[in-house]
Amino acid sequence: MKDRGVSEEEVGQVLEQPDFTEQSIKERMNFYKYLNGRYLRVTVKETVRQRLIITVTIRRRPFKGENHENRI
Repeated sequence: MKDRGVSEEEVGQVLEQPDFTEQSIKERMNFYKYLNGRYLRVTVKETVRQRLIITVTIRRRPFKGENHENRI
C-alpha cells in the first residue's frame, strides 16, 4: 500500500462503504471505491475469523457497473 500511496484509512473506507463489489477468483472478493480522485480496488479473502487483504490497486478508469463521467 505504501508503494502505491494508499493509506490504511483509505483501505478502511473502501471496505466499509464500497461503491461496487464483485466476486473474484479463489473465493476472494473485490471492493471498489472512487476516493480522493482515483479508483481503488481492494481484494480480500474473508474467513470466519478475519478479513485478509490480498492486494490494493489503483485503477485509471471506472470499474464495471459504475459511471463517473460527472465527477470533478
